[in-house]
Amino acid sequence: MSVQTIAHTEFHCADADKTAAGLCADYGFTADAPATAPDGTRTVGLRQGTIRLHLSSAADPEHPVADFVARHGDGVAVLALGCTDPRAALERAERHGARVLDRDGALIAGFGDTALRFVPLPTGEPTPEPRLLDELDHVAICLPAGRLVESVRFCEAALGFRTIFEEYIEVGEQAMDSKVVQSPSGAVTFTLIEPDTGRRPGQIDDFLAAHGGAGVQHLAFITRDITTAVRTIRARGVEFLTTPGAYFDVLAERFGETVIPVEILRDLHVLVDQDHGGQLFQIFARSTHPRRTYFLELIERQGAGTFGTANIKALYEAIKRHSSAASV
Repeated sequence: MSVQTIAHTEFHCADADKTAAGLCADYGFTADAPATAPDGTRTVGLRQGTIRLHLSSAADPEHPVADFVARHGDGVAVLALGCTDPRAALERAERHGARVLDRDGALIAGFGDTALRFVPLPTGEPTPEPRLLDELDHVAICLPAGRLVESVRFCEAALGFRTIFEEYIEVGEQAMDSKVVQSPSGAVTFTLIEPDTGRRPGQIDDFLAAHGGAGVQHLAFITRDITTAVRTIRARGVEFLTTPGAYFDVLAERFGETVIPVEILRDLHVLVDQDHGGQLFQIFARSTHPRRTYFLELIERQGAGTFGTANIKALYEAIKRHSSAASV
């Protein structure tokens, strides 16, 4: 009955065809044939590695898909959790206080308007080589102040997850709390973040205001070769967040030798961190969302199973710089 994987992500958007075309052109996804439901909902499936994205749009403004977009803009509406027994997983979640939204669809309330759906384990094989991306590494979710502890408890009790990492992050006068929860399989990871209201309002507050409550801030995709992925995707016109040279000046002091040479990391603006298992490399795409909320991340893991202690802060410092430059 336990959650094993994220089978797919359901993304609601204003124009499924246009969004799908952009992800295919920029990130190398392959699109399935579009399908139009009797109610006029348009859905396009995207595939790469084991990543599965279901993009939906609706012409009827009263349709739930269109309503989601009106309230939040394009974004992740449902995380489909692959289980050995979806019905048993639903019953467990309900026993531990989960609010059932659609019993027949095994859908429960998750984080704000981002719901969770229990589905059978996927049976398809990963898409063949060559590919830039392999799987979904983690989902970052922003929460209103005061909701972090209860959200962690929900994940632990209703989903059977455990907390694997936590960090208090300070960026200038702003601060936020983060906890990372993970399924027993290790294949489903949620990074949960809430603002510290005792400090100056910052990026998480901005997300919550622009998005209209809790929601998915970014999806992180694993790549086995982040340098090739970044160069390829950047050549296609995608912009990534940049990092000051001072960050890279101290890497040798912090880590000694890095798996990817520091000069390559500096040139590409790729961040590096490590845990007891090894190193990880991360970079964050500049948000193109009209509300400057949702974005994507690329991550390569070289033995690291969790997160280090500096990259989350580096990410939010980069977002702060980008937001400040955009507002000028």
